[in-house]
Amino acid sequence: MQIGVFALQGDFEKHERALRRLGVDTVYVNYAWQLSTLDAVILPGGESSTMLKLLDIEGLFEPLKQFAAEKPIFGTCAGTILLATDVTSPSQRSLGAIDMTVERNAYGRQLDSSIQTILPEKEFEDRTRPGELETVFIRAPIIREVRGGARVLASLGGDPILVEEGRHLAATFHPEMTEDTRVHELFLRKAREK
Repeated sequence: MQIGVFALQGDFEKHERALRRLGVDTVYVNYAWQLSTLDAVILPGGESSTMLKLLDIEGLFEPLKQFAAEKPIFGTCAGTILLATDVTSPSQRSLGAIDMTVERNAYGRQLDSSIQTILPEKEFEDRTRPGELETVFIRAPIIREVRGGARVLASLGGDPILVEEGRHLAATFHPEMTEDTRVHELFLRKAREK
């Protein structure tokens, strides 16, 4: 199995390290032709409008949208924004892979960033391991609404922070910035099941 980590912008190196700790072969993705060799991809955190521009410049947006129709994508922070069907504050184009509304930069400035320890939903624990989950938020988006087949796997203060729909997974936080690999493990499970 080979997982691609988009390396156009954001904290892609930390995702690669997390996957390496789990013994997974990873590749940094910069070109559309690479997608055909991959089983799944990760869209890391960063700045979603910048990532969108870079996807367009490199001719990756449409191939990535096609990839999402067939194979798993895991988005963190800005990657979550790109996976949503609806984006607000301001509105922007997205892949529409998970039926949810996401508000960009809802947690505000860098100073409003935080680390929170939460108890995920039982379904998450049943599919990984039980226990608290450390979550790192950096100018994070808020998932305002989850619809259709999308399911909430973890929440903070009533707001969904980890959502899945079919083969796709989205986190408003940065699981790659902690030692806990359960979120990545869940995504790898999706990649194997694809």
